[in-house]
Amino acid sequence: MIELQPVAIVRSPRTDRRDDDWGAVESTIELDERFAPQALDGIEAFSHLEIVFLLHAINESEVETTARHPRNNPEWPKVGIFAQRGARRPNRIGVSRCELVRREGRTLVVRGLDANDGSPVLDIKPYMREFGPRGDVRQPPWADEVMSRYY
Repeated sequence: MIELQPVAIVRSPRTDRRDDDWGAVESTIELDERFAPQALDGIEAFSHLEIVFLLHAINESEVETTARHPRNNPEWPKVGIFAQRGARRPNRIGVSRCELVRREGRTLVVRGLDANDGSPVLDIKPYMREFGPRGDVRQPPWADEVMSRYY
């Protein structure tokens, strides 16, 4: 058993489970009061953040443990849950990169975070380009279609 305590919470205008159009969404990440505001010192020097959060709106009964068509679209191949970025993941953990707009004390204003309002934040990391992929990135055509309207 692994127990995690959220470090922050997402406040977002998005409360639905719609998959697309996250690019212009501006949200806040409110650091838990057990952390001093200084826990965020220096974060303003970064343009982007990586946010690890709990997909709290997904019930455990909805979790996928096998293969399915991404977004239930039969035109796309059936692939395993670990070969897609679907929200119905076994541990319901989301990972997202977003733009840091500004910091206000223990609150971060971000753009493009694909987390719904109330999502518990498990970790906040500054994005560093060296953690991005090295070499060419490949993905199947169906993934290009899925992501074409995501941000």
